[in-house]
This record gives sequence, structure tokens and C-alpha cells, in this order.
Amino acid sequence: MLRIAVPNKGSLSEPAAEMLREAGYRVRRDPKELVVTDPDGDVELFYLRPRDIAVYVGSGTVDAGITGRDLLLDSGSPAVEVMTLGFGASTFRYAARAGTITTVRQLEGLRVATSYPGLVEKHLADLGVSARVVRLDGAVETSISLGVADAIADVVETGTTLRQQGLEIFGDPILRSEAVLVRREDSADVAGFAVLRRRLTGVITARHYVMLDYDVPADLVEDACRLTPGLESPTVAPLANGTWCAVRAMVPRARTNAIMDELWDLGARAILVTDIAACRL
Repeated sequence: MLRIAVPNKGSLSEPAAEMLREAGYRVRRDPKELVVTDPDGDVELFYLRPRDIAVYVGSGTVDAGITGRDLLLDSGSPAVEVMTLGFGASTFRYAARAGTITTVRQLEGLRVATSYPGLVEKHLADLGVSARVVRLDGAVETSISLGVADAIADVVETGTTLRQQGLEIFGDPILRSEAVLVRREDSADVAGFAVLRRRLTGVITARHYVMLDYDVPADLVEDACRLTPGLESPTVAPLANGTWCAVRAMVPRARTNAIMDELWDLGARAILVTDIAACRL
């Protein structure tokens, strides 16, 4: 039975649970549940602190997990990223009082407060900058005004909190993070892992594509297929009258309306869009 670590709280928790549910796995109904066994899916879900998931995966306590790339890299765990999951995007940046620090090189000899010491220490070392990293568990934005640090390194989404503290971003992003599926280095052959990966890929595909069915004159099939190439190739079937063909293809959700207009202008008719609940690739 495949053991999967799932975030028990935080911004990744609900999207991770929803993705697993769409993939056909049983998820917890009560937030107090710590372990959910799914005999049909042949998995056990362990609800753990997001920051601990990479550690558990890397140690082999569980076979796979869903966590943030920032948490994975900060942990120093031997767990490896397998695939991105399309949610939880964030950017990790440096910030300081407006007008005080403008480049990362200026952090030399200064104090940098962060909740991600492993990640920041490695980034500074890679740049050859020697600075003191101050570890805080949260609310690092106030560390400068309280005299604990000269700069901070933290996850930035809108930047509103930073501006409220009189801080501004400087330097290039340390990291662009999002939710990822991780595994221990030797778990690729663990029973059920390939199924998990395939199911999650199917959910991601279903979220980004819709199924498009339409009829088109037989002599325009080639042109129509160029508009709807599908993931691999569209399905084309001749209709009974011999002069028209039915075409089925997956198209990007974001371009559905534009593609339908192009098909109509080409001469296609009976255009039907079907939402995909999940797919197996």
C-alpha cells in the first residue's frame, strides 16, 4: 500500500486534498483525522505539517508526498521533486527598508531574518555573500522594525504586507515555488507510485483541457485538425453521408472560444464542448 504525505493545514492543504479526491482517492472528511486508509486506491494518506513532509519522504517513512518546492529545498531532505501540481505558486524574495539595500551583495555582514534558513543560507553561499541568517518561525516582516534583522527573505505574493511595514523588494527572486509531488529517491518502483503519478497527471490535464466534438466537411478535415491537434492526434470518423466527418480532440481550456470561432469560420458545425472530470493518459 502506497503511503502518501498530505499537508494537514495551510494554503496547500485544501488544494492538495481536492486534487487527490479528483484523482479518485478517498480523503479525510474530519480535519482531526491524521491517517486515512483507502483500500480501493491501495493508498494510505498521512496528514502532516507541510514543513515536515519532505523530511518524512526523504527518510523513507512515507513513499511520496505533496509539499511546496520552497519547503522541499529548505529541508535539505534527499527527497526529489517528481512533478509540479499547478497550485500554490509563490515567489521567494529579499526585502529591506525602502532605500537602504538595493542588491544582494549589500547583505555582506548583515542579518537576514527568514523562516527558511536552509534555503537562504544556500542561496547566499552560492552568491558568495557572507551574512548572518536569523531563523524566525513567522511574521518576519516585523523583524527589521524590532531590530532583529537588517533584511528579510520571505514568500511574497502581492507585496501588500511588505509595503505596510515600509519594506521594498530588492534583487532577483531567490526561488519561484509551487506545490510539487515528491518521492524518496528509490521509490519510483514502489507499488502504486506510477498509478499515483498517472492519476495526478490526468487531473492536471483535465483542468487545462476540454473535449471538443464537431462535424466538418471531409475536404476540410486537414485544416480543421491543424486548429485542433489534440494532445497526440484528434479522432476523425467519416459520417454516413460520406461528405462530412466527425472530429474529437482535446483543446486548451483557455483557447476554447477562439478555437470554436475559427472552426465555425472554416465551415465546421455541431460544435460541442465537454468538460473533462479527469482523464487517464
